[in-house]
Amino acid sequence: MKWGLFGGTFDPVHYGHLRCAEEILEMFRLNRIFFIPSARPPHKVETEITPFRHREEMLKLALADNNNFSFSDIEGSRGEKSYSITTVEEIKNRFPKQLELFFILGQDAFQAITSWKDWEKLLGSCHFVVMTRAHYENRGLEDILPAEYAAGFTYQREKEGFVGRNGNVIYFREVTFLDISSSDIRRRVREGSSISYLLPDGVRHYIIQKGIYQR
Repeated sequence: MKWGLFGGTFDPVHYGHLRCAEEILEMFRLNRIFFIPSARPPHKVETEITPFRHREEMLKLALADNNNFSFSDIEGSRGEKSYSITTVEEIKNRFPKQLELFFILGQDAFQAITSWKDWEKLLGSCHFVVMTRAHYENRGLEDILPAEYAAGFTYQREKEGFVGRNGNVIYFREVTFLDISSSDIRRRVREGSSISYLLPDGVRHYIIQKGIYQR
């Protein structure tokens, strides 16, 4: 089984998230992608994030029509800060060893990976898929990771990725980045502007019904 793990605040989830996930699913022939909303992301001020229950419901609505996408409350159920290394380890402990995990994140997030908790352990725990924009110039890992650590990865053409000593791979893959952002959607709601065609209708109706993001 090949599973993708796609984390984020998803505040709210929109077509940009969904399109990128669909492309990664196809590229790596994944069996499933789990969308994992952060309950208490360590890099963000907690009071500025929409309550988990609303982000959970919006994700469930957005994923309902895709049998290859699933919602996971693994971070919401922990009641502590949402560290990715804890999430990956918990999933690996719950499921069989033949499970192959692909951690999906954006280029900007990967650039800051060394600020994450136990980042070295995290990079060694599963494959990483770094989603890049068009014309991204991949100069290797030395510009992102400490030189000594980056030296442990070797680029292999047949995999089109950087292979670590334990066999885990860091892939850089160009995806279709739709020019949509969660912060822009929140702004539009506050200003009373339309958010149609930026996110699934079910999510849009939920935002309106619950009065989320209004002043």
